[in-house]
Amino acid sequence: MLLKPVRRLALALLAGALLPSLAHAEQTLRIGYQKSSTLLTLLKARGTLEQRLGAEGIRISWHEFPSGLPLLEALNLGNVDVSADVADTVPVFTQAAGAKLTYFARETPSPTAQAILVPADSPLKTLADLKGKRVAVTKAAGSHYLLIQALAKAGLSFKDITPAYLIPADGRAAFENRKVDAWVTWDPYVASAQRQQNARILADGSGLASYQRYYLAGSDYAKAHPEVLQQLYLALREAGTWAKANPAAAARILGPQWGNLDSATVQQANARRSYDVQPVKVANLAEQQQIADAFYREGLLPKAVDAKAVSLFEPRLAQ
Repeated sequence: MLLKPVRRLALALLAGALLPSLAHAEQTLRIGYQKSSTLLTLLKARGTLEQRLGAEGIRISWHEFPSGLPLLEALNLGNVDVSADVADTVPVFTQAAGAKLTYFARETPSPTAQAILVPADSPLKTLADLKGKRVAVTKAAGSHYLLIQALAKAGLSFKDITPAYLIPADGRAAFENRKVDAWVTWDPYVASAQRQQNARILADGSGLASYQRYYLAGSDYAKAHPEVLQQLYLALREAGTWAKANPAAAARILGPQWGNLDSATVQQANARRSYDVQPVKVANLAEQQQIADAFYREGLLPKAVDAKAVSLFEPRLAQ
């Protein structure tokens, strides 16, 4: 019965073809991404997608966003065709705005790749110590859900803190200048703050938030161009495998893209990410529902969200 509400997309692929004809697809594939979108940043830097799709006459335009929520807002408005990975929390906010989304890939859990940070000399030692404190967090990001879960574990709610909703760059500045007592963020910002600001981890996502990252497309685009999503899915899997097998080489590419981070910082961040790209299954939507319900209980979503009211793309693995 769980399968019934989920609209599944069929792949119109020619039997036995390595790369089906994409001649009917849009001439330009518009990809939205963030600085923390590791795999698509690697594909962009190495020109892999251009090589893969260029022979079929499809160009790629890249559009950078400061965080996941504005990225998916752009997807909802039709300003981009596909979204790089966003944290599991972001789609539920976009669903609340009436977006028609198609999940086409996910990265398996990386719970330690996001954390609640405090200065090294902070008197805060436990999650309960966050009561009454000013905490920087990016709205709708995975770190936002981590904060909700961490507060709940300590018997607190959002009403017990003063949240400062800041994008990562502003969160880092506020944290560095002691304008906030804690900062909840994700890698590579966590690793950078640890190494450059001697930040201390008060808690990470272990046992609190699994932190899966999802790749999405507008449902109209997904229905019209399943072959493009198929090729993008395969390219992401290859990039994830390569990044894990070649951490130093990946760091040399990503460091300049991430504000000239040194290799050790990039490798520390990447070691906490799974980069294991897999299809999105119905079972994943159960956790999405838990996330949606948690935000709604806190009054952070304007209405209840049915996490199953999305489409799932079923990729075909390379032979």
